[in-house]
Amino acid sequence: MKPARIIVICVAAVAAIGLALVVRAMGSPSNSPTAVAAAAVPARPMAKVLVAAKDLQPGQRLTESDLAWKEWPVDEVNPAFITDGTTPLPAVEAAEGAAPAAARPEGTVASVTRAATNLTTGGAKADYVGSVVREPILAGEPIVSRKIVRAGDSGYMAAYLEPGMRAMAIRVTVETAAGGFILPGDRVDVLLTRETNLSNMGAQEGDRSKFASSTVMQNIKVLAIDQSTRAGDDEQAVVGATATLEVGPRDAEALALAKSEGELSLVLRSYADTGGPSGRVAPAVRQSSAVRVYRGGAPEVVVVQ
Repeated sequence: MKPARIIVICVAAVAAIGLALVVRAMGSPSNSPTAVAAAAVPARPMAKVLVAAKDLQPGQRLTESDLAWKEWPVDEVNPAFITDGTTPLPAVEAAEGAAPAAARPEGTVASVTRAATNLTTGGAKADYVGSVVREPILAGEPIVSRKIVRAGDSGYMAAYLEPGMRAMAIRVTVETAAGGFILPGDRVDVLLTRETNLSNMGAQEGDRSKFASSTVMQNIKVLAIDQSTRAGDDEQAVVGATATLEVGPRDAEALALAKSEGELSLVLRSYADTGGPSGRVAPAVRQSSAVRVYRGGAPEVVVVQ
């Protein structure tokens, strides 16, 4: 083989190897440009917003399962939204004149302290358990104050009432309220104790008064004792001067009449006995008569029913 041909072959081989190296370098991405690009686009900060876990209807009382936390971009959080407080909100900081989050010296210690507090107390979510829905809320929709009524707020009782029902208060004592063991949410019967009218039965001065008791309402829901609509977690008895009951419009009329006739007492029902009918008890038709009995010359009127 001639030397010139050997030189040409060597130059071609070197050129081919160099071209292959150049193509390989262009095909494999470098790590440094990717790192620069990642550093140039920081992660979007997120906050936890309290939302409805399912569709909520007006009058519904919120439970733990009705609420959930949802990740929400910090720059899109409305001031009316409820957050867990773990992520500072720029809008709130600017309104309160607070320093930016980067300048705060809280750090990890403050985050751990806040997380421990939320774990023991339930955080902001526990503050809204027991509230009543005022307007429809769709699943995933943030909870806002204008759509719910928290316990103790004005309008809570009207929102808590079932549709078509009325709230009516009666005066109670420890003796007429089962010793204070009747709590908001319990079911009771209402008893009326009244003095029997003997004026048309030949009663005379000095005759002893006669009393009769009857059930006028059954399976009635207790809405509140005084102004307390929910008993404490460790509270077993509530002593109050009034009890607010949930009754129908016609039942409210009958209850108002019973209040004027005598003393009302509440009889606590068992949890296993709350599925029966609720409302007025039809009065039994009874024929009563009075018989005057003389004992040792002293007259005594006996009512026979």
